[in-house]
Amino acid sequence: MFRTKSKFFAIVLLVALVSLTLTVAGCGGGGGESSGGSSGGLERISIATGGTGGTYYPYGGALAGVINNKAENVEATAEVTGASVENARLLDSGEAQMGLLMNDVVYQAYKGENQFDKPIELRTFMGMYANVMHVVALQDGNIKSINDIKGKKVSVGAPGSGTENMTNQILDALGMTYDDIEEFRLSFSENTEGLRDHVIDVGIWSVGAPTSSIMDLATTHKIHIVPFTDEEMNKITAKYPYYNATTLPAGTYSGYDTEVKTPAVWNSVVVHKDMSEELAYKLAKAVFESNADLVAVYSGAVESTPENTVASAVVPLHPGVIKYFEEIGVEVPDELIPPEMK
Repeated sequence: MFRTKSKFFAIVLLVALVSLTLTVAGCGGGGGESSGGSSGGLERISIATGGTGGTYYPYGGALAGVINNKAENVEATAEVTGASVENARLLDSGEAQMGLLMNDVVYQAYKGENQFDKPIELRTFMGMYANVMHVVALQDGNIKSINDIKGKKVSVGAPGSGTENMTNQILDALGMTYDDIEEFRLSFSENTEGLRDHVIDVGIWSVGAPTSSIMDLATTHKIHIVPFTDEEMNKITAKYPYYNATTLPAGTYSGYDTEVKTPAVWNSVVVHKDMSEELAYKLAKAVFESNADLVAVYSGAVESTPENTVASAVVPLHPGVIKYFEEIGVEVPDELIPPEMK
């Protein structure tokens, strides 16, 4: 009889403990969730970057480091991805909470154009730096102009990347298509290996300059960066106004002492509309006030300022970012105020 009673009370005690545990676990969840995962007040966010051979991945890693060190109760992780186009889709699905994108892709995703079959409610978080198109061949390959790539083995960029998106539009503006080339879809690091091994004749990068994978190639091979003529640039900017002409300075890459006129487009860190204003404000304050930490990893991050964010944005800013800008006296034009604030 004693054993039966003991067993009964043990079961009652176990049920009570389980009930208490479930009650405690359920507390604190209501109303406190952000677009990222949260646990015990800690908000986890994924930052969608790019391949390891470009600048997105180290920049995103630096961004995650700043957030982890400066934003209270937020844990950020930089993820390797296929870059811009894939990043927009990851934001749409909620698999990422911040994404690094080229502004042409930001605009197309927001409008539901080109590779996107529906609009994605993106909001600008920060302007990063200008992405520069590098059309790279080896000097002994006799490819000196854009027209020379016809009939050649050309890497147009990784699938789902902003580079491929930009390549497609640049060729279109110049009256060319993939039918004019033998296209490959390689990552930046694969471009380097492909040129070294003569698997491809031309590799295309759309990336902040200088970038590690081209620097690596230039240490072992003499490279040629194909220039665009004024006439070609006029055709490109007339059809796609979010592109602009820029000049790669001589000496950007070891052993290459020639200026190169080429298309460029700004990059942005973007978030989804559904990110909470509180979280976006917290992240904006942490990131903009720690610019030196980003510059220490990538020198081009010196351009990642509130002023450049406003000047370069192609879709509205997030309300949390606007709140921070108002605090520091940066004016946001009406066209960058999102619908939810009007």
